Amino acid sequence: MSEWWTYDLRDLLLFSPQTYYRQFELHNFEWWPLPMLGLALGFAQLLSPSRGVPRSKRLALATLALCWVWVAWAFLWQRYSAINPAGGYFALAFTIEALLLLWLAITHGGPRAEDVSAVRRYTGTGILLYALLLHPLAGLLQGRSLAQAEILGMAPDPTALAALGILLMACGRNFWLFALIPLLWCLISGATLWAMQTADFFVSPLLALLAVASAAAGKPSIVR
Repeated sequence: MSEWWTYDLRDLLLFSPQTYYRQFELHNFEWWPLPMLGLALGFAQLLSPSRGVPRSKRLALATLALCWVWVAWAFLWQRYSAINPAGGYFALAFTIEALLLLWLAITHGGPRAEDVSAVRRYTGTGILLYALLLHPLAGLLQGRSLAQAEILGMAPDPTALAALGILLMACGRNFWLFALIPLLWCLISGATLWAMQTADFFVSPLLALLAVASAAAGKPSIVR
């Protein structure tokens, strides 16, 4: 038997890229037309944090919490855990994040729009736009069908990225507490895609790094 240090992530991968992306296709077909609802919720989330009204931010965070718990149960627990033994643990982490977002929505209004730096506002909007519009189409550039699109509120990657975008705009210095799980997921997803030799493996980790840099560089002056 070869020594354990001779193995890398590709050797430990338990499923093929075809099997992985097939999960999204089956998921979208099973719950149609919920993917369209996910897109609609994404557009609503795009508008809410930028208004600077605590009530609209609470609504965006509560909606995001719903997306996280749905992805935890419907995709990670029901589907992903069938091909990856760690899927159940990922589902638990997503459920915890949903509870954190719901708690944030109930107890905090977030900083006012004028107290959020331009860096955080523009970066958050850009990441949210990518998660909502570009990420579902990324697979087309690699020859995957539109039926396998990863949609906000249905798949983990765009949901995690959307959370980072919204938290940059709607969260103060406690950004790090609420963004920890989304950041970790972006790294885990990037490692998984790298093991599958997918060309876009770097995108989620890169956007996570951009979110970290923006949060560190543009702290709101008032935190509520």
